[in-house]
Amino acid sequence: MMAIGLNEPSFAGLSEKRIHIKNVSANFEREPLTPYRFKGSAITDSWQVAAMLESSSGVRKVGLGTQGVLWSDARVFAGHSESAGNALMYAMSEHALQLVKGQSFTNPVTLMEELLPQVLAYGKKITGISDLRKTFALNALVCVDNAAWMLYAHENNLKTFDELIPTAYRGGLSNRHSKVASIPSFSVGTTAEQIKTAADQGYFIMKLKTGAAGTQKEMLEKDIAFLTAVHKAIGHYETPYTKTGKIPYYFDANGRYEHKDTLLRFLDHAKKIGAFDQIAVVEEPFEESNEVFVGDLGVRIAADESAHTVEDAARRIEQGYAAIAVKAIAKTLSMTMKIAQLAYEKNIPCFCADLTVNPILVDWNKSVAARLPSFPGMTIGLQETNGHQYYKNWNKLMSYHPKANGSWTQTQKGVYETDASFYTQSAGILEDSEHYLSLFPT
Repeated sequence: MMAIGLNEPSFAGLSEKRIHIKNVSANFEREPLTPYRFKGSAITDSWQVAAMLESSSGVRKVGLGTQGVLWSDARVFAGHSESAGNALMYAMSEHALQLVKGQSFTNPVTLMEELLPQVLAYGKKITGISDLRKTFALNALVCVDNAAWMLYAHENNLKTFDELIPTAYRGGLSNRHSKVASIPSFSVGTTAEQIKTAADQGYFIMKLKTGAAGTQKEMLEKDIAFLTAVHKAIGHYETPYTKTGKIPYYFDANGRYEHKDTLLRFLDHAKKIGAFDQIAVVEEPFEESNEVFVGDLGVRIAADESAHTVEDAARRIEQGYAAIAVKAIAKTLSMTMKIAQLAYEKNIPCFCADLTVNPILVDWNKSVAARLPSFPGMTIGLQETNGHQYYKNWNKLMSYHPKANGSWTQTQKGVYETDASFYTQSAGILEDSEHYLSLFPT
C-alpha cells in the first residue's frame, strides 16, 4: 500500500499541520426513492454513506456521500441488482478508509490525489470492469473527502468554508451570490403539465431529462415531442433572473445521443418552433468515448460525468464544451475546487448539478454554487437540487441537518436565499449532525 501523505508537497493557502488518523469506520442507510428515470433506466433506492475519521487528538468527524451508481457508471448498474451495485461502491469507500487508517495527511486535496488511483484500481478489480469510470471512484470518495475537510477545519481552527478554500483555488470560488437558483430535475417521461406546475411555483430554470428509451429514431421522436410540449406550456413565461426575461431551458441527455447529426435534428426542431434561443445549455448529449467537436452547434454544451478530473475537464474544453457541471457531492470537493479554478482561468462557466443527494449534501453543493462566477445570461448562482422530488422521506432527512431551520435551506419562489447567515455559518456543513454521529457509538 502506498503511504498516505508521506510525500505531500506544501500547498499554498493550506496549513502544514499533519493530522494522524487513528481510527476509521463506515456505515450507511438506505433511503427509498420515487423512481428517477434517466440513462434508459431508473433508480429506486439511494444509499447514504457515512465515513468516520478519528484523529490522534480524539476528534471524530463524519462525512456523508450519496451513491450514484447509475450516473457514475451505468455498466455497473446494468450488470448487477440495484443493491449489489451500491454494495460495490460502498466497498470502495470502505477500502479508502482502510487505506488512511494509521496514516497522516496534511490537507484533503493531496490526500485525495493519493487515494483516487488506489481506490479506482480496487474498483476495477471488484467490478471486473477494466476501464471503470473515474467518476465511480470519485463518488465513492465523497464521504471520505468530506470527513477529511471537516477534520482539517477542526484541527486547524478554521471556522468558515471561505477559510478552507486554498489560495490557489479562490479565483474560481470568489463570488458571493445573494441568491442561488433551485433547479428541479424532471426525469424522462415527465409531462409538460408537471413542468408548468413547477414554473407556476416560481422555478425559472429546470433540468429536463431527454434521451428517451428506445432506438435512436424513437428517442429523437419522443424528445422532439417533449420539447414541443414544454415550449408550448412555459415558453412564454417571464423571470427576473435572466437577462432576456425568458425562462431558459436546460436539457440533459445523459450520453444517449450516438451521433452529432441526431442532436442537430433536435436543435433544428427547436429553431423551427422558436425555442432555440431559450436553450441555455445541453448537458452531456454524447457518450464519453465520443470525442466529436461540439463548439459549432450554436448552443452551449456542458460536460458533467465525463469531466471526472481536472485533466478530463481540460480535454472537454478543447473539444468545444463551453460549460461544466461541477459536483462537490459526486466528484469530491477537492476535485471540484480544481475543476472550478481551471474553468475560471479558461473563462468557462460552471454550475452545480445534483446527484439526488440528502439535505446536508445539498448545502455542500450550495456552498460551491453560491461562489461560482455568474452563468452567462443569468444574474444569480445555479444549483440543481432534486432530492425533495424523489426521496420518500425528505422531511426526515432534513431533520438530520444541523442547521435545518437555516434561511437558506428552503426554496422560496424558485431560489435559495444565500444571505449573510449562509456565509457566516458556512451553511452548517462544518457542524456535526447528531444523527449521523450516532451511527458510530463510542
